[in-house]
Amino acid sequence: MATLAADKPAAVAPTPEAVVVRFAGDSGDGMQLTGGQFTLSTALAGNDLATFPDFPAEIRAPQGTLFGVSAFQINFGSREINTAGDAPDVLMAMNPAALKVNLDALKPGGLIIADTGEFTKRNLDKAKYDSNPIEDGSLAKWDVLAFDISALTIEAVKEFGLGNKDALRCKNMWTLGLALWMFDRDRQPIVDWLNAKFAKSPEIAGANIAALNAGHAYGETAEISGPLKKLHIDPWPTPPGLYRTITGAEAVSLGLVAGAQLAGLPMFFGGYPITPASAILHHLARLKEFGVTTFQAEDEIAAICAAIGASYAGQLGVTSSSGPGIALKGEAMGLAIITELPLVIVNSQRGGPSTGLPTKTEQSDLYQAVYGRNGDAPLPVIAARSPADVFECAIEACRIAVQYMTPVILLTDGYVANAAEPWKVPDPNSFEPFPVSFQTENNNEGGHVLPYKRDEKGARPWIKPGTPELMHRIGGIEKHDGTGNIDYDPANHQAMTDARKAKIDGIAKELGPQGVTLGEEGGKLAVVGWGSTFGPIRRAVDNCRKKGMDVSHIHFRHVWPLPANSGELLRKYDKVLVPEMNTGQFKTVLRDQLLIDAKPFNKVSGQPFKIAELEAAIEKMLEE
Repeated sequence: MATLAADKPAAVAPTPEAVVVRFAGDSGDGMQLTGGQFTLSTALAGNDLATFPDFPAEIRAPQGTLFGVSAFQINFGSREINTAGDAPDVLMAMNPAALKVNLDALKPGGLIIADTGEFTKRNLDKAKYDSNPIEDGSLAKWDVLAFDISALTIEAVKEFGLGNKDALRCKNMWTLGLALWMFDRDRQPIVDWLNAKFAKSPEIAGANIAALNAGHAYGETAEISGPLKKLHIDPWPTPPGLYRTITGAEAVSLGLVAGAQLAGLPMFFGGYPITPASAILHHLARLKEFGVTTFQAEDEIAAICAAIGASYAGQLGVTSSSGPGIALKGEAMGLAIITELPLVIVNSQRGGPSTGLPTKTEQSDLYQAVYGRNGDAPLPVIAARSPADVFECAIEACRIAVQYMTPVILLTDGYVANAAEPWKVPDPNSFEPFPVSFQTENNNEGGHVLPYKRDEKGARPWIKPGTPELMHRIGGIEKHDGTGNIDYDPANHQAMTDARKAKIDGIAKELGPQGVTLGEEGGKLAVVGWGSTFGPIRRAVDNCRKKGMDVSHIHFRHVWPLPANSGELLRKYDKVLVPEMNTGQFKTVLRDQLLIDAKPFNKVSGQPFKIAELEAAIEKMLEE
């Protein structure tokens, strides 16, 4: 592989700033686990990194088939890493199907490491190969190292007395050991992890460790001419501090807990399992010591209604789902809006309508978040741009929810939720608390309490049930402005609808001005993004600016309402391009709200944008 350096100084090629590696195999081959542990070793080595897990929706697709392939890609280097990489430098293919599904993504001249033990006639037929690609010359434009990893693994673990089936389950550790040798990684953290994971089955731990060591030793001792070289990537210079690798699901869980703590509230989470949102429930269930109650409901509607009930009782209600579950929660969202109760709703977006592409990423729920409820039912929408950014976005969602007495939608997606990146653990004292003040005294001298009497933000008071002398009525039927009594009067409904809208619109005034992420304030072209398109847009704009192009990057965290200066800022550019993993939803919001001629650049393949795709779109836009 052209990008890998040799051991001897005399033969050393220029050390690359970054390398992209993809592990691919059957969904039972442990590729996500392998990638996760390689990510751990990379983080400990001090490299910046970004990952992209890519796995099938089927719980267990037929072994060796094309639709059962699972992959894990990691981009790591000695510079800032914003994406998981356009194309792998190294593809580790555990079977023919993994090779076929992932081959087109590999860079020309890239390195293929393949397990010949799996390239049997039966497996080649399952992958729809007419001949063995390792032998027929079809892989000529790549470097290929093919050896029997399966047999080498069985040999490495034979002392533990495992049958062939169980022995082959250690094959991913053999592959990981080779990868650790290739990129000069320490094995000890992986050994420690295996011992901890299989503490009750020491023979399984021992077999996996033996396979790990055997793969590493193979790299050290095998006299292979050609592309298999050892490469050391220097650490990325980072400010001092405590760092950890974090996924978006972990970050949102920690951010929700932090937000509840800053508000001085216990948190209630009501959820129902759905890909890729389920991990949030899993993480929060382990954080009970922070005043977190988790509830796995019987369905999506019960989950959000339980969370609304918790908010009514004086806790911070939280629920999460993905697009299909958010659709089911729609009526209850309206209930939270009309009762004006704080609620945080996390939507980990996934591909397609209905069941769609459960394990693939997309940004296609923006219309649903902004417009998708019956009646005029506005609520704030926040979008996180990366796994680490989700932490602060979750805190922001909690703050707005309790200060404005409103539900808030926090948008992530499959890429943000499942991907990982280094995160500098923040100082808890750096966050400004926003403690909640419950109404404890009658706010209507000489009369009954007024549950819809509004403060300067337009928020109504939060009254805990059972507070002496403060009996009041809220619910899903329209209420009288002030008293909360049921009121069907046309003028009252107009006033209440206007008040709820004005409250949400008013959030824009306190957000602070929208800034330019990269580039100048004004010019020929602004590339505008939201959510997980941040990384590829930033890298593409940076590359184009280095070529002398007049282009800037603007990225929105608050997508509804937009920051107050958004229109003024975007009108300073001749053209506005909006890349999205949908058919143009944020472009429509910008045109609707700001009356600017934003142009779409869309992708709905279930895969993130590539930097090269965006660079080409920028160049084309500037040439027109």
